[in-house]
Order: sequence, then structure tokens, then C-alpha cells
Amino acid sequence: MGIIKTDNLVFEYIRRDEDGNVEGINRAVDEVTLDIKQGDFIAVLGHNGSGKSTLAKHMNAILCPTEGTIWVDGRDTQEESELWNIRQTAGMVFQNPDNQIIGQVVEEDVGFGPENMGIPTAEIWERVNESLRAVGMYEFRKYSPNKLSGGQKQRVSIAGVLAMHPKCIVLDEPTAMLDPNGRKEVVRAVRALNDVENVTVILITHYMEEIIHADRVFVMDEGRIAMEGTPREIFSQVEKLKELRLDAPQATLLAYELQRRGIALPNGILSRDELVDEIRKYQNAHK
Repeated sequence: MGIIKTDNLVFEYIRRDEDGNVEGINRAVDEVTLDIKQGDFIAVLGHNGSGKSTLAKHMNAILCPTEGTIWVDGRDTQEESELWNIRQTAGMVFQNPDNQIIGQVVEEDVGFGPENMGIPTAEIWERVNESLRAVGMYEFRKYSPNKLSGGQKQRVSIAGVLAMHPKCIVLDEPTAMLDPNGRKEVVRAVRALNDVENVTVILITHYMEEIIHADRVFVMDEGRIAMEGTPREIFSQVEKLKELRLDAPQATLLAYELQRRGIALPNGILSRDELVDEIRKYQNAHK
């Protein structure tokens, strides 16, 4: 069993009137089955309302299934006695870093989680310094979070989760409120955690460029897994992505349009550098 495993997971939001009577039921997650291995970098894509954020909240036991089961490191999230262990195993980072940062100084904020876990003081400071270095924020440890940019604040949020030594970090649209530079900062920090620390990363996003380095991609639509594969496999299916109201990276779209005009390029080109290389190969082959 992987670090995160679901079996026919269902979650329904129930709407009630003022008297508590059921007005309607919205099935946000519909029989999702997946198995995520320790050390994987997983991306979950989907348009607004596809169910991706609802799925993410199950991975930290913020929500419990209406039907089916989700295990986090072998623990059933519906077992109340396991909640503490589950939330130490799978840390959660949300869209708005201001909702997660509570300390007046960066290093105090990062140390808040380990302190609540009862970690000895000397080890807390070791974890704080280690975590801030991992996300490239060590030099800002004495700063007030109010002085930081959006991308820097989000990296502090990630450091705060990392200081609790989770096996897995779930990031629910962590760059949605950031500018392009802030997005790059955060994605670079997340990739480093996965590469260097072997932390399992589950990135919920609708920014296509953020997922090209993922090991596997799940595309959600109407609460179900509509597509699954490597980034290259997913972005080789531009028309299907359009049907699901999703884009592809700009380099992928440009390559797709060139293919339609008769230029023989491979499917699923992911980056500008890759596109330039393939165009050069094509030009050299046709001189």
C-alpha cells in the first residue's frame, strides 16, 4: 500500500434549508481510486468545481468520506484515534499563506508546529533552520512575515509544514494568489523537497506549467479521474484537455499547432527548450 491510497472514495456536500431539511446533494468526489507511492511527485489537475480540492482535503483528514475509504500511510482517516498521526504524516499547504502564518517572526512561525508536537526545544531550532534552508528562506528567519512577498510567505508556510517532518505534503493550489515569479519560487522549492528530501508531493493546481516535472498526473472532471498518466502522456492529448476545459503549456500548444500545419514534431512537448530543440532537428532533417 502506498503513502496515500483511496478505494472508491465518495464525498457529497449536502445542502439544507433553515429547518435542516435536505435541499440537494452535490457529489464532489465520485468513486475515486488511486494509489500514491512514497517519494512520488503527483499533480492533480482540473477546472474549478472538478473536485480536486475536495479530494485534497481527504488526504489530511480535514474531510471524511461519505462512502469508500482513504488510507494515509496505512491509517484509515475515519478512525478518530488516528487523526493526530495522519496529520503529522500528511502536511497541508493552502492557497492563502496569510491563513497559515501566525507568528510575528518567520522562525517562530516555522517552529509553531514542532512545538505543539512536544519536540524538545533544541531539536525545534534544528528543524526550523533545516526547513528554512530547504525552501531557500533561511536568510529571512528574523524577518516579520508582513515584510515578505506572497511567494516568500508561501515558502514559509511550506517550511512550517516541513518542520513537522511529514512524509507527504499536500499543496492545494499554493500558487493561485501569486504572481509568476512567486509561482516559480514555490514550485522550485517544492521540487527540491521532492528531489532532495524524498518528501511525497501532491500538488493540486490549474497551472499547466507547474506539472511538467511531476511523476504522474491525475486530471479530474465532475468528481472523477478523467485522465491519468505522465505529463508527456497527458499533454499529448490536447483535444481531450480542451474538452475538459483545460489548457496545455504554451510550448505544447505551439507544437500542436505546428503539427496541424504539417511540421512533424513529437507529441507532448513540455517546455520551450524542448520545442526549440525539436524544431532545429526538423530544420536540419529538411535542409
